[in-house]
Amino acid sequence: MTIHDITPTRRAFLAGAGLVIGVAIAPRFLSAASTGIPAGGSGELKAMNAFVKIGPDDTVTVLSKHIEFGQGPFTGLATLVAEELDADWSQMRAVHSPTDNKVYANLSFGLQGTGGSSSIANAYEQMRKAGATARAMLVAAAAEEWNVPAAEITVEKGRIKHAGSGKESGFGAFADKAARQVAPADPKLKDPKDFVLIGTELPKLDTQGKTDGTAVFTLDIMPEGLLTAVVAHPKHFGAIVKSFDDGNARKVRGVVDIKLVPQGVAVYADNTFSALKGRDALTIEWDLSKAETRSSEELTVEYVRHFDEPGLEATNTGNVDEALRQQGLQTVEAQIVFPFLAHAPMEPLDAVFIKAADGSVDIYNGAQFPGFDQQVAAKILALDEEKVRVNTQLAGGSFGRKAQFGSPYMQEAASVYAAIGGDRPLKHMWTREDDIQGGFYRPMYAHKMRGAIDATGQIVAWEQIIVGQSIMAKADLDSTSVEGASNLPYKIPNLKVTSHNITLPIPPLWWRSVGHTHTGFAVETFVDELLSRVGRDPVEGRLALIDASSRHAGVLRKAAEMADWGAAPPAGRAQGVAVVESFGSFVAQVAEISVGSDGAPRVHKVWCAVDCGVAVNPNIIKAQMEGGIGYGLGAVLFDAITLGKGGKITQSNFHDYRSIRINEMPDVAVEIIKSAEKPTGVGEPGVPPIGPAVANAWRKLTGAPVRQLPIVSVISS
Repeated sequence: MTIHDITPTRRAFLAGAGLVIGVAIAPRFLSAASTGIPAGGSGELKAMNAFVKIGPDDTVTVLSKHIEFGQGPFTGLATLVAEELDADWSQMRAVHSPTDNKVYANLSFGLQGTGGSSSIANAYEQMRKAGATARAMLVAAAAEEWNVPAAEITVEKGRIKHAGSGKESGFGAFADKAARQVAPADPKLKDPKDFVLIGTELPKLDTQGKTDGTAVFTLDIMPEGLLTAVVAHPKHFGAIVKSFDDGNARKVRGVVDIKLVPQGVAVYADNTFSALKGRDALTIEWDLSKAETRSSEELTVEYVRHFDEPGLEATNTGNVDEALRQQGLQTVEAQIVFPFLAHAPMEPLDAVFIKAADGSVDIYNGAQFPGFDQQVAAKILALDEEKVRVNTQLAGGSFGRKAQFGSPYMQEAASVYAAIGGDRPLKHMWTREDDIQGGFYRPMYAHKMRGAIDATGQIVAWEQIIVGQSIMAKADLDSTSVEGASNLPYKIPNLKVTSHNITLPIPPLWWRSVGHTHTGFAVETFVDELLSRVGRDPVEGRLALIDASSRHAGVLRKAAEMADWGAAPPAGRAQGVAVVESFGSFVAQVAEISVGSDGAPRVHKVWCAVDCGVAVNPNIIKAQMEGGIGYGLGAVLFDAITLGKGGKITQSNFHDYRSIRINEMPDVAVEIIKSAEKPTGVGEPGVPPIGPAVANAWRKLTGAPVRQLPIVSVISS
């Protein structure tokens, strides 16, 4: 075990104590949320299996294979274990697991990683079995110690009991003996009707540490002798360094060295201020021969040009062209342009590298795909993978930003560390400006839509053409470009959906709810507009187009009921509705808006109904719906990454790429549909419906359909 002396900026840090991640940090005090050491606990944790450890003080530590960056896996996975273990919630703890693509694989991906709102969905039975296995081993140990039949032993609220003898114990007394028991091959799981913890609003395990400042993030890790490094990146995507002059930068007090790296020019300093000042003092000439130099307006012209070209077929049923020629139909045509979007999490990208005495390296970072990070770092540092330990930290959001195949951020961070030799610990940092201007955006998209509806409200024909970058870098059809459009819930006999893949130097990436970010908006605003042409109510009209027993219909009816749909809203206000299924979850939202004093939409209330299968923790589900609504609302109202003249990014920080502000957040009511279906995701599905719900209310209120986002920028221009 290697000891590193690290003094965090806000608090001292202990990572894993050698039991979880193999590295111990000498602390001033301990943070249970991030260390794996139960608060107030002492002694060695005993492993019941790869996911459950028990301490001598009866605490149960769950090893989360999914990163905790605010979406709740620490709490959710611990709930699943505690339910089958019959533990008391007060004794539960959670930490990040070690990096291991086999043991801690996301069962949906086949490797360790967090994304696609899959944390609970892929681990639902796995973590319950981990808890049931630990329970069986504790019971076997107690039966052996007390010399009684295991069948006579009960476990309730963290206490092991034998009624016949009156004997009783906590978990800790049997932890050591239980760890040596043979694990059952297929432990019996509870009938859902017997659940005690699943389905209850348990408090999140990481809330206290994030509230009182004891939770540790990568930025807090400050080992002795730490270097800080920042990289000067090009202002144009696709540009590379042609030459640079670092004379003035080296004169900045605190600057230690400057190196050329594949991603730009790295500045190393004794502190962050010096590193940033040194970077500002660099003179760099960039080679723009392969760079993107077109503006957003020029790109829009390029995108629209593809509407008249044959595309990649996603769906084609019936005959759209023939159906559109029928007499007596109301028709609508629309073009909608969606801008590039940055993820803009509160914590920009960062990582800490520390070399051990044996030449191995510990990396501390908010790793969404830690196995990828480990592989990339090992290759760049010329080390065997087992010599590189990725220690996953709590992270301040991601929304997809850290989920990158090939780990391009780690490529940069490891290259910066390798370039200076790694003799001193190093913290590699991106600033907010680096993050906003750094690419890996939700791609820009353009949609062209044609539709026809008859007098009864039946949509007879629907054609949708989608133009944008392939997030998966595919030459053929990319399902993430058309999801939510190619599989409409509405009964439309003549449906055609095609897409075009655009190639740009601007790196694309999935953004919270991926393709549904644009298809949900396009589909739900277009449905609404078609229904309005024949005077159909937006809720009743949708219900007539979908299966009455479907989960789409269930959430739509519930949201309408919550909003008292059909009753007149207050004067000067209008309501809009949308329903979107994404990541296996069904969400309907009704938004009530007015025209604000600035002429832009003012969203007052949102009613949200969600069907995500078994509700493991309603508290987290509601929080994720509320967060998704706020995140999506900020984007649809305000956010766009735009390329100005010559291709430079216009935005740089939260003043011009801003989130929704607290006084702009509407009142949100969330209802969860009771379901026996397996749990599905909640981190992303709250985002897609809010945009079209607001846009539909806006069209109802003003008569103006929304054809370009963000809404506020279009209005102000």
